[in-house]
Amino acid sequence: MKAFLAPLLILVKRFGWTLVTLWAVFTISFLLMQAVPGGPFKSEKKLPEAIIRNLEAKFHQNDPLPKQYWDYLVDVFFRFDFRASMKLEDYTVNEVIEQGFPVSASLGIFALLFALVFGTTAGVISASYRNSVVDVGLMGAATIGIAIPNFVLASLSIVIVVFWLHLLPASGWGTIQQILLPALCLSAPYAAYIARLTRAGMLEVLNLDYIRTAYAKGLMPRTVVVRHALRGALLPVVSYIGPATAGIMTGSLVVERLFNVPGSGSHFIEAALQYDLTLEMGMVMIYTLLLSVMNTLVDFSYAVIDPRVKLE
Repeated sequence: MKAFLAPLLILVKRFGWTLVTLWAVFTISFLLMQAVPGGPFKSEKKLPEAIIRNLEAKFHQNDPLPKQYWDYLVDVFFRFDFRASMKLEDYTVNEVIEQGFPVSASLGIFALLFALVFGTTAGVISASYRNSVVDVGLMGAATIGIAIPNFVLASLSIVIVVFWLHLLPASGWGTIQQILLPALCLSAPYAAYIARLTRAGMLEVLNLDYIRTAYAKGLMPRTVVVRHALRGALLPVVSYIGPATAGIMTGSLVVERLFNVPGSGSHFIEAALQYDLTLEMGMVMIYTLLLSVMNTLVDFSYAVIDPRVKLE
């Protein structure tokens, strides 16, 4: 019974801290948006004053700031309503998120799987052949993967894979062929980081006493690496996966734009550029919630991967 209650109490505690974090992010974002010069209804094409007054009344822009804050807080936290978009006609923020987030999440899941498979494999091989040509080559490729911007990698991929080799389509969404190339481009920097983290973790674990004992018992090197060393070496990777997953699954503006993927990544930038305050708030809150959930899952996975780690 005690073993069951301990994780439950931790979850309740984390839920409470998640609410506090969401409230803090909401408050800071609201105040920053109010401090931004300009406004959502001021543009190069001047609107009639009557229309501006109607829009300001619809979005409660004329109310006192404390009332605006409280009403918006109630809508978001108690009604789960991010209100209507200030720029996208006939769309609410909830509808924009419902349409774009599943696409970005699907792309992100594929990208995360590619990053984990390629990054972990490269890191293990590199650590197993330390200071060899293979090690230098893989870590050099990882450094290049970190250094090359997404828009350069995506552009080169389109030129080479699509126009020269004619292997995959350049844009669209819905088939595995259309998902593969943008997912690989999105996963590249994350795979590079995971490769370096896995290599560092493997090198540290391979020098521990229990690994020497496993070798002394006559176990095959492959068995020692896969069954004994890899589990301990993955702890730094698990720490990185939390924020990386949130970043991947909320979408990449560059990748989604270049491959014409109808995800939610572009809404981060477009909402800020167009002063769409309600849409920007919705995207920020969704990102914060996802980041908090993933960090909680990462903390629980520590105890699964390494029994020495105790949840508190």
